[in-house]
Amino acid sequence: MGQAVQIVGSLAVLVAFAAAQRGWLNQKSTVYLVLNLLGSSVLSVEAVIEQQWGFLLLEGVWAIVSAAGLAALLRGSRTRSSSHQP
Repeated sequence: MGQAVQIVGSLAVLVAFAAAQRGWLNQKSTVYLVLNLLGSSVLSVEAVIEQQWGFLLLEGVWAIVSAAGLAALLRGSRTRSSSHQP
C-alpha cells in the first residue's frame, strides 16, 4: 500500500511540474499549487512513517512553500473580489 501511495503523491507533483514546463499550467495557478501541496504532503507523511529525514525535509518544505503560495493566491482573489463589490 505504501508504494501505491508514494506513486500517487509523486505523480501529482510530476504532473504539475510537467504541465508547467509545457506551458499548460501557470506555476501560480490554483491547480498547480494544489497538485504540489497534495503530492508533497502525501510524500511527507510517507517520509515520516519510513523515517526518511532527508526526504521529509525536501517534501515538507515543498508542501510548506506550496501551501504558502496557495494561501497568497486565495487571499489575493478574495481581495480582488471584495474590491469589485459596490
